[in-house]
Amino acid sequence: MKLLDVVGLNGVGHIKGFFTTCICELSISEHIFALIQQQLKLRQPVKRLWISDLTAESIATGFERLRDASEFEFLTQAARARSEADWLIGMNASRAFTTRHNTLLSVGRVQTPVLALIHDREKEIEAFQSQTFYDVWAEFKQDQIKYKGAWQGDRLTKPEEAEEIAAAVRGKTGSITKYDTKQTKEYPFKLYDLTLLQREANAKYGYSAKKTLDVAQALYERHKVISYPRTNSNYVTEQNIDGMHKALRMLGTGPYAELVQEANPNLVHKQNKSVCNPSRVEDHHAILPTLKRPETLSKEEQNIYDLIIRRFLSHFFPPAEYKMHTVMTQVDKHLFKTSIKELLSLGWKVVLSKADQDKGKKSKSSKKEEEEETDEWTDKTFEIDAGRQVDCIRAEMKEKATQPPKSYTEGTLLKAMESAGKQMENEELREVMKDAGLGTPATRAATIERLKKVGYIEMKGKKILITDKGKMAIDLIRNAGVDLLASPEMTGQWERRLHQISKGEAAQEKFMDNVKRFTLSIIDKVRQQPPAPANAFGEEARGKRAAGKGSTRSAGASGRTAAKGTRVSSGRGSSVGSATLERTSDAASAAGAARSSSNGPSGASPSRREALGSCPRSNCGGSIIEGRKGYGCSHYKQGCGFVVWKEYAGKQITETMLKSLLTKGQTQLLSFKRKDGSTVKARIVLNEPGTGQLSVREEN
Repeated sequence: MKLLDVVGLNGVGHIKGFFTTCICELSISEHIFALIQQQLKLRQPVKRLWISDLTAESIATGFERLRDASEFEFLTQAARARSEADWLIGMNASRAFTTRHNTLLSVGRVQTPVLALIHDREKEIEAFQSQTFYDVWAEFKQDQIKYKGAWQGDRLTKPEEAEEIAAAVRGKTGSITKYDTKQTKEYPFKLYDLTLLQREANAKYGYSAKKTLDVAQALYERHKVISYPRTNSNYVTEQNIDGMHKALRMLGTGPYAELVQEANPNLVHKQNKSVCNPSRVEDHHAILPTLKRPETLSKEEQNIYDLIIRRFLSHFFPPAEYKMHTVMTQVDKHLFKTSIKELLSLGWKVVLSKADQDKGKKSKSSKKEEEEETDEWTDKTFEIDAGRQVDCIRAEMKEKATQPPKSYTEGTLLKAMESAGKQMENEELREVMKDAGLGTPATRAATIERLKKVGYIEMKGKKILITDKGKMAIDLIRNAGVDLLASPEMTGQWERRLHQISKGEAAQEKFMDNVKRFTLSIIDKVRQQPPAPANAFGEEARGKRAAGKGSTRSAGASGRTAAKGTRVSSGRGSSVGSATLERTSDAASAAGAARSSSNGPSGASPSRREALGSCPRSNCGGSIIEGRKGYGCSHYKQGCGFVVWKEYAGKQITETMLKSLLTKGQTQLLSFKRKDGSTVKARIVLNEPGTGQLSVREEN
């Protein structure tokens, strides 16, 4: 923000007023601007530019209708309360559990309920007992038409019963007892908000939520080919319609030209509520292409851009049309049901690739296989005479089994986070949470990455699996009597109260007093909890635990105060303490892994057993040894937190590079790629000899 430069150079006396264009997501930016005002002691009047998109028309209208900042005072109070409450709960609960159980345990208002979702899903899977059952399918023929039907009746659990039914109808003649048809339409899916884009990119390409966010942000910031991606809306305002038409014309030349020629611009207009719904646009409209043509995109950027463009184009096409056929066929006393979905017009689905269309059909049939299969006829017409008999040309029994719930993927977890409040029993809280969920589109990816970083979850392909440490963390929180921390209900209660504060209907001070009391109750309950067994957190956590007795001292002072006394820590000191605890514990892990490998199998690499250099930390006297993920100090038990990770700034730190960092403070000259794709020569430099912090220094 250039404001600080202006004030720093010239002071504030000559400034008559300010206007702010802060993004209004959850009023966070209002809070940031208020902090700047407070820090610089600004007393000048402030005007607010309040717009939800960056079209020229909206910006011009916004400047004509600048609003006084005093109108947003309650919004700022709500933002301050949210920020301070998150810090108080997160920092103190994390320290209380960490110091009590001598293992780094991270707790937060959003991350802990999300971890609980994963924990409870895995419990359901573990407890699930599969049951075998049997289906009977028959194939019927009338003239040239063949169709399949599923036997109707109670679930069959004995194979002989199913085989008896198949044998009874095989080769027999049957009659059609009921035949219904109806025409249906399928409209285009909603325009993308960030969460929906992340879910579909995960399903189609296996991208993590963070990767999709990073790629979308690059398309927005660097390439400027899409609108602001961190949005929670699937709709646009009336001001966006003209821009959408211009974007359609822009796409008329290039790889999407053929689709644009078939598109109908008249379908996107202000009365089309599936696209234009201003009441559903809060801070930012749905993700749209801009008028700029993309130049050189990476494969990942092209994939995300293609998803956005095809979803955008789909709204310029009519709905897909189908004719649904339901046939009830009786053979002797047995009844079979057939459901056929006959394609009449592909409509908007022409924008999908052939692979996506085929994949969609397969996923639908497999999803419904346990219940009722619908055959989709895309290249032929289903015509049958209900007054004539049919022949049963084949009948067979199929053995099946009930399936457990599926492990979360990042895509399905994002959906669960988005809809977390809908499962609440409290109707008032459910109403508050219906459009909120856990986290925001901008923070959900970071929450998932945080769970990975602290060792609570791990990935197995697309599946998210909870670790022993993650399971134990939830169990400890619930057993301590503070299970509200692991429930979306707390977020629901907060959102209700914060909404009231933002409207001037509740006091910020009363809310914060309640948060402080809750924080103290957490500390008191954790203090009474018996320490967890040494082997409760799994192999990796045990390594940190064994190595971390000395390392926790760096955060121990404030941590022990939280666990034993009544002081509630907050502010910058808390942040530093937490960071020190995590870095020191990780340093112990790096050095501990190296030490354990030296006592391991004879096949261990000799490089893991030798000192690679002296620790550069002042008065340490330790040696640097290799661990699984980094190079740490052998004096980690004495509290040395020096560690250099093996991967930094896209480069693998080799032993040669490490020795150069230890002796010269820098590596040899290396090549790095800038964000714009150009190459620059630079060195990796050891910034902090006490911790191992690195930086990149460009060479002229």
